Amino acid sequence: MFELMDIIKKRRSVRAYLDKPVENEKIKQIIEAARLAPSSCNSQCWRFVIAKDDVKEQIVKNGLGGFILANRWAKNVPIIIVACADLNFLTHKVGAGIKGIEYHLLDIGIAVEHLVLRATELGLGTCWIGWFNERAVRKILKIPRNIKITALITLGYPKEELKLHEKQRLDLKKILFWNEYGV
Repeated sequence: MFELMDIIKKRRSVRAYLDKPVENEKIKQIIEAARLAPSSCNSQCWRFVIAKDDVKEQIVKNGLGGFILANRWAKNVPIIIVACADLNFLTHKVGAGIKGIEYHLLDIGIAVEHLVLRATELGLGTCWIGWFNERAVRKILKIPRNIKITALITLGYPKEELKLHEKQRLDLKKILFWNEYGV
């Protein structure tokens, strides 16, 4: 069993998957990890739609088409998880209006990070897609207007084994400051 830091180091964006279905039980475990994420005022705004088979193919064809050709590799993934936010929460509306903070995006970000880390722990690969045609995906999945589609997450068994590897990241000295920015 991996320690959390090992899972964080192992997680990467996977764009090549085996032609192998993901078990529903593993999908439920992954969504359970997302469900347990913290959220502003415990609003739990996240909603997830699992797209597979013909529906997934429609999303790849119509939701990733046009100017978004860079994500055409997604046609070979077993599943696309469509991460959505319910925008009916007063907390989110007040926060956006008063503080200028889109709390639903923070909440979804935390939940999806839980999701991708749990997927990594289960031996699955993911890739977070933020460039997609929301209108097309909304139509395909019959998602109501008050629900904001925030991300598409591919999910499947990676073609190559996920290994711990050194990621290119800024040095800690460039992002961590004590008592004053830049110090």
